[in-house]
Amino acid sequence: MTEHQKGIDTMTIRENYEAIRKILVANGETELVDFIDGRIAQTVKKNTGERKPTAKQIENTGFKAEILAWMDADTIYTSADVQQGCPSLIAAGLSPNRVSALMTALEKEGAVTSTIEKRKHYYRLSA
Repeated sequence: MTEHQKGIDTMTIRENYEAIRKILVANGETELVDFIDGRIAQTVKKNTGERKPTAKQIENTGFKAEILAWMDADTIYTSADVQQGCPSLIAAGLSPNRVSALMTALEKEGAVTSTIEKRKHYYRLSA
């Protein structure tokens, strides 16, 4: 069993590089310190970099907008109603699970509200 499996916290790559840097600075190894500084900068850049949305995320954004445009403010829908009624979703042939995930995302964004009755979600446009 490794230390990580035992529940002991492990150091991140950046923390490892910083620990190595301290040792190198104490020993006066300036060339290696420069190398380690470069590696630390790479990890910082990698972890803070802007990421482009995936093709699927872009596609989902379009589907969510179409769902909101299709929904009527006075009507309550299940995800199956949305899947079978929204023309763009029918044309794309989206699965019930994907439509349910889109509706959950819309709920998290505050665009729709949901209620649960007998383990079934019902969605309505937010006021």
